[in-house]
Amino acid sequence: MELKEIQDLIKFVAKSGVSEVELESKGFKIVIKTPAGQVNEPTYIQAPIQAVAPVAAPVANVQQAAPVAQQAAPVAASNEAKYITIKSPMIGTFYRSAGPDKPLFVNIGDEVKPGKVTCIIEAMKLFNEIESDITGKIVKVLVNDATPVEYDQPLFLVDPS
Repeated sequence: MELKEIQDLIKFVAKSGVSEVELESKGFKIVIKTPAGQVNEPTYIQAPIQAVAPVAAPVANVQQAAPVAQQAAPVAASNEAKYITIKSPMIGTFYRSAGPDKPLFVNIGDEVKPGKVTCIIEAMKLFNEIESDITGKIVKVLVNDATPVEYDQPLFLVDPS
């Protein structure tokens, strides 16, 4: 089951009002539980099925993220076509620096190359460094610092020239 399908399933269960859903397929099992009276905050468990030894499954509260406002001064549509987008590989909270007193990983106008850290996305109390997989110059930051992001949401526009 793909991550997008799991996310859609969680959203569907949250909206439907069902208190518990269990889905088992080849290699994995998913249990989604919503506490009574809290339909918008389902809890999900996903763990690989193992024949030898059980593994403790991660548990997290999933909340629907509010839409993220994009920065002002939009780039002209004709120019945007030539840019490459760095997208979020996961759901979480977007941070432009390692801490409030730390410098930003990248600014508009900075050069990036494969392997350069562009931001951090916090997911389930884990801070994941998001690295660039392209070479170019950052022309636009599409997400505000410390805001929630969705899977595959555009984070940066990069000019590859």
